[in-house]
Amino acid sequence: MTPELIIQLGRDALIAVLLISAPLLGASLLIGLIISVFQATTQIQEATLTFVPKIIAVLIVIMLFGPWMLQELMRYTDHLLGALNQYTFIR
Repeated sequence: MTPELIIQLGRDALIAVLLISAPLLGASLLIGLIISVFQATTQIQEATLTFVPKIIAVLIVIMLFGPWMLQELMRYTDHLLGALNQYTFIR
């Protein structure tokens, strides 16, 4: 394996992880921001108030984006296994 191939594999893996996790992280960030603004305006300082809305939002995002996320993961895995003959592990 050449260093370029290892860097390409790492880059592809990072892009796949970022792409697949972006909807979940975005929804969690948005709900956290909304709850933080609500807590700041009402002066309710309950730390556990953000957990339930975030969990519900993440579950909704998984239901909406789950098929797309699975398709992207399968595409990445198919590409990785399809190019397996290019990877030589013996020098």
